[in-house]
Amino acid sequence: MAQAEISNHLVTELRESFGKGAARKIRAVGKIPAVIYGHGTEPQHVTLPGHEVGLILRKSNQILELDIQGKIQLALVKDVQKDPVRQIIEHIDLIVVRKGEKVVIDVPIHLEGEAAPGTTVNQDANTISLEAEATNIPESVVVSIEGAEDGTSIHAKDLVLPKGSSLITDEDTLIVAISIAAEQDLGEEAEAPAAEEAAPAAE
Repeated sequence: MAQAEISNHLVTELRESFGKGAARKIRAVGKIPAVIYGHGTEPQHVTLPGHEVGLILRKSNQILELDIQGKIQLALVKDVQKDPVRQIIEHIDLIVVRKGEKVVIDVPIHLEGEAAPGTTVNQDANTISLEAEATNIPESVVVSIEGAEDGTSIHAKDLVLPKGSSLITDEDTLIVAISIAAEQDLGEEAEAPAAEEAAPAAE
């Protein structure tokens, strides 16, 4: 599934104060410090509205349409830094993108369906690297395991990629393997003779 056309419109503010103290003041009023870079442009330091950004970042690889003093700039969310304890967003790195431009991103892999009864599903890769248009980044790559039998293995080259995307991950990368769950040896047969030997002889 691909993301819809750009709708993540945010009004931003240029910031001129830097450092930890300034960043704390920005977060205290419900905003998030961020930096925009790329395409040979000078880095721009901005503040983003915290609540709106929090909602947008529930999904990965988001493109933001930033209104910077009346000028529109598209940017891809590249890195989100969070407080490790409180999980509050502390800072965001954004990369300048242009319509029609292609970017390399890691896209989540979503398993769909149920494998054959009695089998175990081992997912070796949770994401896959793709090249896609910056304004049409897929939200996920769906892999069907419906009815998959023991011995089934799905590699990156077997995936059905979203339209307009191309594979960057090595095509032989294992994504999913289906196997029969190994039966646990409880050692009952070995314990039986020992129990017989321990029993007292009948008179």
